[in-house]
Amino acid sequence: MDVLYVYLNVSDVQYVTMEGPSDSELCCAPDCCDMRGLLTFQILWELDREEMNGQQIAEKIAKRRGNKPTPGTIYPALKELKKGKFIKGRKDGQTIIYSLTVKGKKGLADASRYFLQAFGDIAEDVKVKVVVIRKDDCSC
Repeated sequence: MDVLYVYLNVSDVQYVTMEGPSDSELCCAPDCCDMRGLLTFQILWELDREEMNGQQIAEKIAKRRGNKPTPGTIYPALKELKKGKFIKGRKDGQTIIYSLTVKGKKGLADASRYFLQAFGDIAEDVKVKVVVIRKDDCSC
């Protein structure tokens, strides 16, 4: 039987070990990001590292998630982030190059804090576990 070992790559996510916040310390989901699918959070995360066009952003997300967001998914998310003034775009020929605004950097900080609240302890547990999956069980 072929076995594929899958590790969660958390090397470029900075986080702290969390015991879990008390109810009075809980923060709300940030205005910049729809945290349900994490797409807008991922867009802000990638744009914090470098300016990119929509195709490049989708490719970066595909490397991280294993599947590439479709144009029908990525461009509406970019449009909403631009409308909310979290990102800006500049024309380079026919291509729009996106970058974070000051509001986008603040939004990313808020979203990162929320991400840690929601997933920090899970990431801490998962980073030390190895999930074994048979190759024929993997659908990607």
